[in-house]
Amino acid sequence: MKHLPSGMYQQGDSVIHRLDATIKMILLMILFAAAIAADSIIGYVLIIAFTAIIAILSRIGIHAALGSIRRMIWFFIVIFLMNLCFYQTDHAWFSFWIFNPSYDGMMQGVTVIVRVAVFLVLCNVLNSSTPPVEITNAIENIISPLRFIKVPTHQIALIFSVAIQFVPTLFEEADMIYKAQLARGARFDSHSLIDKAKAVLPMIVPIFISAFRRADELSLAMEARGYRVDVSSVRKRSVHFGMMELLSFIICTALCVIQIAVF
Repeated sequence: MKHLPSGMYQQGDSVIHRLDATIKMILLMILFAAAIAADSIIGYVLIIAFTAIIAILSRIGIHAALGSIRRMIWFFIVIFLMNLCFYQTDHAWFSFWIFNPSYDGMMQGVTVIVRVAVFLVLCNVLNSSTPPVEITNAIENIISPLRFIKVPTHQIALIFSVAIQFVPTLFEEADMIYKAQLARGARFDSHSLIDKAKAVLPMIVPIFISAFRRADELSLAMEARGYRVDVSSVRKRSVHFGMMELLSFIICTALCVIQIAVF
């Protein structure tokens, strides 16, 4: 059976699925803060373990949780090498031209990679365990105070929600184009950077065309179903703050406080 694209909603009945979408968005921000506040090996191990527990509790599968990380492996390698070679420090292992590799640079690269990886996994869990409509409502609930200064919160929430849902679709589209180019003889596995650049360039235009085409189809579908920007939207669902939401909020807040105060 083919796996669903990473970040696509998966219907389920896990603890994470049952949490209110608005509370999940708030908890996501708290966990982001906890990941940024981590500043030691113990702190990083703690946030990684906590993220792994959340992914397991969501029961979305390892492919859905880690799919984005697998696609961004080259990005992680580049970020690591840039920090390793260009991080400014007085304790470089050696100096060669503009390169100054050091232990501090290596740890900075690992830090950036761990934080980005945690962000990606948490976002995948949120998208895979929350229907798109609830994500839209959650974003609108969070930014709702902006309505007092005449900001169109519903339209902004819808834009964010559609953008989030488009990411896994574009990844799948890019993977299909990659395989098509590979079948046509593109040299993605070449050791020459020039050959790799020549192979990647033909993928850019089809990906942009596909994104614009899908956006146009989505806008036509929304108009056909009666959506109008100048018409007030249906009243959003109120936030449900039950015992499970309270417990999750306390645990995530405690983790964030520990990361800031201790690690």
